[in-house]
Amino acid sequence: MIQPPMNTPNNHSQITSQNMKGKLMRGIIVAPQPEAVEAGATILQKGGNAIDAAIACAFVQGVVDPQMSGIGGFGSMQVYMPKRGVHEMLEFYCKAPLAATPDMWESALKKEAADGFAFMLENQQNEIGYQSIGTPGSLKGYTEALSSYGRFDLADVMAPAIAQAERGFVVRPHVHWYWTQDQSRNGQVNIIDKLRFSKAGRSVYFHPDGKLKGLGERVYNPDLAQTLKRIAQHGPDLFYNGEMAEEFIDDMQANGGLLTMEDLRQYELTKTAPLWGTYRGHEISTSQPPASGPALLQFLNIMEQFDLSSYPHNSVEHIALMSEAMRRMTIDKDLFIGDPLYDDLPVDRLISKEYAAELAQDILSGRRAEVSRYSSVESEPKDTTTVVACDSEGNIAALTHTIASPSGVITNGHGFMWNGCMSRFDPRPGHAKSLAPGKRRASSQAPTIMFKDQRPVLAVSAPGGGYIAPAIGQCVMNILDYKMSIQEAIFAPRAMAISNAIDVSNRIPNFVTDVLAADGYKINRSYQSYPFAGLHGIQMSASGDWTGCADPQRDGMALVV
Repeated sequence: MIQPPMNTPNNHSQITSQNMKGKLMRGIIVAPQPEAVEAGATILQKGGNAIDAAIACAFVQGVVDPQMSGIGGFGSMQVYMPKRGVHEMLEFYCKAPLAATPDMWESALKKEAADGFAFMLENQQNEIGYQSIGTPGSLKGYTEALSSYGRFDLADVMAPAIAQAERGFVVRPHVHWYWTQDQSRNGQVNIIDKLRFSKAGRSVYFHPDGKLKGLGERVYNPDLAQTLKRIAQHGPDLFYNGEMAEEFIDDMQANGGLLTMEDLRQYELTKTAPLWGTYRGHEISTSQPPASGPALLQFLNIMEQFDLSSYPHNSVEHIALMSEAMRRMTIDKDLFIGDPLYDDLPVDRLISKEYAAELAQDILSGRRAEVSRYSSVESEPKDTTTVVACDSEGNIAALTHTIASPSGVITNGHGFMWNGCMSRFDPRPGHAKSLAPGKRRASSQAPTIMFKDQRPVLAVSAPGGGYIAPAIGQCVMNILDYKMSIQEAIFAPRAMAISNAIDVSNRIPNFVTDVLAADGYKINRSYQSYPFAGLHGIQMSASGDWTGCADPQRDGMALVV
């Protein structure tokens, strides 16, 4: 049996296919969780394609990083299969329950996150507990990906996740960091309180004395293993229309949840063409609304109006320019990006070069844009994950999936945590992100592929809420404008301006931010060296070599097999 090769240095975060010269290369995969990457690599070794590998990885991510993703969540995947003539976005976003009404929480609105990603209510019922749960799409998305694009059957692709759930997982640094974050200062529920919300959560994530399991300790979840076995045997219909669905809805009804059997039975995913744009002679394919592809393309279009190579990377001028472009992107995203099945969205104008030129001129005039938030509080979204895979036939899968801010709810006997996506809907009627029955929540996801002369040269995806689009944009600019390798582009310190402050990595020098502050910009310096969206990507050379890189912000790696 061929064993996956050891990773190259750099904290096991980068690997290139040049290390495999002379050997048959089946593919490459990169993600934030080593166990999940290994599962995907194993599927590639056995003859699976990039889509099989990505979905195997996704199922394991729901086991070893269960507050980042899982079968109670949702997501989207860009699929590129040149030999089959397939290039699609598979969308399996969360939907508001049919029982939801546009104004049901309007009077309870307290604050909005500074990045516009979440809305806090007085009673927090949209953030924790049964009313915070929307209709999940992940399981239907995973299984549709396999049936439409994969080679392997569901049971084979799920086998690594089942085995992982049976042997448990070791708490890694990023998992423990996430569990122990203090979010109470910004009005949100702490993750540790969500972990202990249900009887199952208290059993799985805590010691008998009530102490949270710590770094290096093993977490066992036999209920999740059994749930995955049942799904592997009977398929997704069990979850959406069968005995398991009935068990879920009994739990929802007993605890005042909004989700009903009708929500599960009626759930449908969508397939769309990617949204296209260009940057510096390269073609960019990314996600359609309700996701953040339009924001990414708008940001790149604005920045294309300037000769970035004349500004040193992360100089005062570079950060100020990016910040003004991001704020204008953010204003339009807040105003116009929602579910196109419910609202008429001006996407063509938002991603047009002409509109970008207008915004660039506005920046050159010296006017500073202001982002409007409802009594905002600082908050960095952290509850999403990703995977990017490529195989020897040129197939690419770029997947982002999540359970949003986790609800804390674990239906007894099933082991997985339900999404908390209802906190992402705007409780105020009349807005792009407002609540409506069956509506898909606006998403920051943007799995992206870049092409040169119709040949893919980069596939990149990231978790990170509102930071996703500007992080991917900075990665693209780092590669094309600043001639960085993918590792340099992902490792480079990032700056963000999706509120009325500029958020900066702690590796951006104070002598830069001091000048910006003296010029009137509010600066928020992160204590982290690698904050703001966890970029994961694969770069493809003209000779056919792959280089994969995982953001050191998280615990991931890349593997070539």
